Amino acid sequence: MLRTIVFKIILGIYFVAWSPILLVGLVSKKLTSRFIIADARGVLFLLRLVCGVRYKIFYPPTEENGIPATPNDNVRFDGKAIIASKHMSTMEVAILVTNIQNPFFILKRELLWIPVYGWAFWRMGMQPVNRAKGATNMKKLTNAVANKIMNGQTLIIFPEGIRVKPGNPIALKRGLMFLAQTLKLPIIPVGTDTGLYWPKHGCIRPGIATMHFEPVIASTSSLEEIHEAINRHSA
Repeated sequence: MLRTIVFKIILGIYFVAWSPILLVGLVSKKLTSRFIIADARGVLFLLRLVCGVRYKIFYPPTEENGIPATPNDNVRFDGKAIIASKHMSTMEVAILVTNIQNPFFILKRELLWIPVYGWAFWRMGMQPVNRAKGATNMKKLTNAVANKIMNGQTLIIFPEGIRVKPGNPIALKRGLMFLAQTLKLPIIPVGTDTGLYWPKHGCIRPGIATMHFEPVIASTSSLEEIHEAINRHSA
């Protein structure tokens, strides 16, 4: 418990210290992105230093029996795909931001109202969504996401919609399927066990958290197939 309290105090001070730096970064999208990534790296460093929590990423094999994998209907020639990740903790957000090139998240618009950090998220290219507007909002959201992807950004989405406790998988939102099928983008499922080490509530525990990038699946996959892939290596 003590190390958790110490970490949260240090983290609060750390975020406050970064605020003026992020304000300066607002002059440029590229600069804001660099600062946010550096900020996230700092969070992971503090987590390791204070709480003894590290992480390891596992990627799917590129070869099978020594034979390189061949392109198929699930893989786009431009390499674009939607990364659909399990969401258990702030930790996997920091891991994904620091390991995925030009990332952006779909997040509820209220998060962009947070002073400084919310502005930086907007400047970096995060995509807000108004959940109250339903189908009308989905059309606007799809167009906005398509534009960002065409401009070289990579969409990361948490299809369960909320942070989930370990051992408590919940149904996926249909928004992921709608985006994947409309934009004809394959999906890279990502499983994780970060919630065992940095839970939403409770004590932070030392150890090695894992992120498992599963093999790419087709945009036409069912919610059940996506759910199974995301939870295959999740806690």
